[in-house]
Amino acid sequence: MSHQTLSTILFLLFVAGTLGITFWASRHTKDATDYYAGGRSFSGAQNGLAIGGDYMSAASFLGIAGIIALSGYDGFLYSIGFLVAWLVALLLVAELMRNSGKFTMADVLAFRMSPLPVRTAAGVSTITVSIFYLLAQMVGAGALVGLLLGVTSPTGKALTIVGVGILMIVYVVVGGMKGTTWVQIVKAVLLMGGATLVTLLVLGRYGFNLSGLLGDAAAQSGKGAAFLEPGLKYGTEAQGIAGKIDLVSLGLALVLGTAGLPHILIRFYTVPTAKEARKSVLWGIGIIGTFYLLTLVLGFGAAALVGGKAILAQDKAGNTAAPMLAEAVGRAIFGDVGGTILLAVIAAVAFATILAVVAGLTLASSSSFAHDLYAHVFKRGNVTDREEVLVARISAFVIGAISIGLGILAQGQNVAFLVALAFAVAASGNLPAILYSLFWKRFNTAGAVSAIYGGLVSALVLVIFSPVVSGSATALFPNANFAWFPLSNPGIVSIPIGFLAGFIGARLSKEYSASKYAEIEVRSLTGIGAEKAVHH
Repeated sequence: MSHQTLSTILFLLFVAGTLGITFWASRHTKDATDYYAGGRSFSGAQNGLAIGGDYMSAASFLGIAGIIALSGYDGFLYSIGFLVAWLVALLLVAELMRNSGKFTMADVLAFRMSPLPVRTAAGVSTITVSIFYLLAQMVGAGALVGLLLGVTSPTGKALTIVGVGILMIVYVVVGGMKGTTWVQIVKAVLLMGGATLVTLLVLGRYGFNLSGLLGDAAAQSGKGAAFLEPGLKYGTEAQGIAGKIDLVSLGLALVLGTAGLPHILIRFYTVPTAKEARKSVLWGIGIIGTFYLLTLVLGFGAAALVGGKAILAQDKAGNTAAPMLAEAVGRAIFGDVGGTILLAVIAAVAFATILAVVAGLTLASSSSFAHDLYAHVFKRGNVTDREEVLVARISAFVIGAISIGLGILAQGQNVAFLVALAFAVAASGNLPAILYSLFWKRFNTAGAVSAIYGGLVSALVLVIFSPVVSGSATALFPNANFAWFPLSNPGIVSIPIGFLAGFIGARLSKEYSASKYAEIEVRSLTGIGAEKAVHH
């Protein structure tokens, strides 16, 4: 049996299983709390697995392994950035957001401010960040199918992206948060199992001698000792100072972005208490920390056992390095059949990863549209639970369609890099508004709206006029050139703009409520009154 047939069968089995879970969950989804927050019925350990499932996206698995395999040390910075970001989320927002006790990020902001403008801004920001992130997953899906089924034509990859998009829409529309969470849990277990297995096999090949693996990786990369030193991707001679600044910009976006990611923030609402929220983040950190250590072995292992040339020949952005490594190490240890089976397993797991993450993202953005924009802005609160959930389901279709279209356009970009852009947008727009709202008494509506739009617009404008979109061989439009911003990641400029815009906006307006701040402070620190707020 060829690896293509085998991996297709494994993938279809996963899809059938998760669709079963989704339909089971739909029978237990009775009201808006069930749809948005899974009925707040998940334990800390279950939610920790789901957070891990949500966070360990195709970008983490495929993109980081690819960047390390092609750029060595510089790719390793993605692993570190994604991992350190968790500590910021844990220390600054996880418990406080959960205690504020609502469904979306905008609920926390709107509590002490004028709800209409704040909800509109937060809804727009959530949908923008989610679409950027969805884009990365769709590109990963196209690259994977190219490897699995031998599809090399852009049309074939485009059809795959459409297929993945349709599946994710089904998960969200039918299962809501309950179904999506169970899909995340199953996927987290599979991904950890698959990544651990390949890591152990790679280390086993080198007698668990890391320096042997690194030496081989440097030799096979074609870059020699430079492969293990900084400067291959960022800060090269050609880039000069801009490359070094780009590296700092990337680090800032990765470390600060997680705490502003809408699909991670809504995860904290699925647990019944603040204690469980803390526990779920600890579980999440344990799983995610282990996983990012594994990506180092996967990346350097791919450089050593597959080689940079072979990886680039299959996918110029390196997104297929991890599955190619699985095939190479399986073949070396167990022969052709072993290689085929291992490739099929890892590819099916990577697919499962993409499906689970896109479902979480689509849920976050459709929830935000229905709960924030439709229910509170357009209908001014005069809306039934049933109507709100229906609108969430319809908007899942629309957001799914947009991300399918953009995913087809962005083929050929590295997925870890695309996710870093989503992080930059989240850190620039959402994070300043959340932190000011939780910690600054004088913060007000004008400040929140200025912070979100200031950060969001500056990040988007800088990306549009950066080498990512035009003016370079790997750009979205390689033949055009309207890039005047030299950096690939806008974080170093757009994040301070978001914080500054929020500060200036708040200072220019006199309106603020000390009593509302006192209430949100007590609620965020203790959880008292949060449940009552949910039922209003």
